[in-house]
Amino acid sequence: MEDEEEDYMSDSFIKQDVRPGLPMVRRMKEAIQKEEKQKEANEKNRQKSIKEEEKERRDLVLKSALGNDNKGFALLQKMGYKSGQALGKSGEGIVEPIPLNIKTGRSGLGHEELKKRKAEEKLENYRQKLHMKKQANEQAADQFRIRFKTKQEERKMEGDLRKSQRACQQLDMQKDIDVPKETWYWLEPEEEDKKDEEDQEDECTGSDLSVSEKLHILTAYLREQHFYCIWCGTTYEDSEDLSSNCPGDSAADHD
Repeated sequence: MEDEEEDYMSDSFIKQDVRPGLPMVRRMKEAIQKEEKQKEANEKNRQKSIKEEEKERRDLVLKSALGNDNKGFALLQKMGYKSGQALGKSGEGIVEPIPLNIKTGRSGLGHEELKKRKAEEKLENYRQKLHMKKQANEQAADQFRIRFKTKQEERKMEGDLRKSQRACQQLDMQKDIDVPKETWYWLEPEEEDKKDEEDQEDECTGSDLSVSEKLHILTAYLREQHFYCIWCGTTYEDSEDLSSNCPGDSAADHD
C-alpha cells in the first residue's frame, strides 16, 4: 500500500509533547513576551519631560571630569595642581569636588532642619514618657511590697499579742489572779459570756492602744511579773536568768 499507516510505536510519535493544557501555556508566554517588548518600545519612543532631560544632562556633566576648558581647573593647573591630587600644600585636602545636592522639593530653606528637630523632640518626649511610666510602675511595685510587708508584720504582731494574752492568763491564774491587770491582758471571753460587758467596752483604755503598743506593754508585764518570754517560750527562774539567756525583748532580737 502507498499510504502506510502511522507507526504509533516510532520515536517521532513518542517524543511529541502531548501534555494537557500545554498550548494554552505557550500562548500565555508568548502574550507576556509580546507585552514586555511593547512596553520597551513605548519606553524608548516616549518623549522625556523637561525635568528628566535636565537630570540626565546634569548627571552626565557631574560624572565627567573637569577639563582644561574649565577656568577654575585651568587656574589650579597653573598653580601646580595635577588631576587626582588632593588639595592643600601638603595634600591633606579633598580629592573629589564637593557633591552637588539638588533641592527638588518646594519647602523653604531650613525646613528639613526644623523637621529633623521636631522629630528629635518627639522622640525625646516619647522616651521621657516611657521613663516616667517605668518609674511609676516601679513606685507602684515598691508601694505594693511595702503594704504587703506591713500587713504581714501586723498579722504577726496580732498573733504574738494573742499568744501573749493566752500566756498571761495562764500565768496569772497560776498565781491565783482572777482579774487581769487590764481587760485586754487576757483573751476576750466568748460572745455568750460577755453580753453584759458590751456597754463597758467603750470605756476600756486598752481600745485606744495599737496592736504594737499592746504587745510591747504586755510582753514587758510578762517579763517583769512572770519572767516569761513569748518568743523563747520559756519561764525563767528570775530576772537575772532572763536577762542572761533571753536574746531580747522584741521579735527582731529572736530572728
